[in-house]
Amino acid sequence: MNNLLIHLTAMDWLHLLVYFLTLSLMAVGGAITAAPDMHRYLVDGNHWLTETQFTSSIAIAQAAPGPNVLFIALLGWNVGLNAGGGSGPQAWTLGALGVTISMVGILLPSSLLTWQASRWGQRNRDKRGVRAFKQGMAPLVIGLLLATGWLLGSASGQWQKDWKLWLLSLVCTLMVWRTRIHLLWLLGGGALLGALHWV
Repeated sequence: MNNLLIHLTAMDWLHLLVYFLTLSLMAVGGAITAAPDMHRYLVDGNHWLTETQFTSSIAIAQAAPGPNVLFIALLGWNVGLNAGGGSGPQAWTLGALGVTISMVGILLPSSLLTWQASRWGQRNRDKRGVRAFKQGMAPLVIGLLLATGWLLGSASGQWQKDWKLWLLSLVCTLMVWRTRIHLLWLLGGGALLGALHWV
């Protein structure tokens, strides 16, 4: 990945923490649904990450087993590496700081809110308002996931080249919706098409 050379002050690190703390409460449907806003803040707004670092962080974390929130750790890691010059002990230390700040910021508020809300929701699960809230969240989460898909699908900005990627996305969406094929087969097929440079 291409690294940037950036200088972050203590105030910048604090702003990064506050940003993830506030974003944590808006990431309905998981952290991945907030990826478009993270892109706006980290890539477009502050120029702390390159486009390649951003999309690669998401791709690597989504390919790895485990929770999909791992991409935020990679975003924080890359911000720290960029602040530390790209490599060496200082970059790794700042990378670890970036991971800590971003993960504490994204996990702490939403975890506390979820814990409290789930306890309250369990006690009041039979109330009509609670049931309506749960049903109303589904379209919101789907919309946020579509926005993330749009951001990742148009990352290169080359529409002449991206049509294959969009076609593959549409075919995979239809296959998931209409068949019982396991998602790992689709991931493997996508990896093979990428390795052959077909997409």
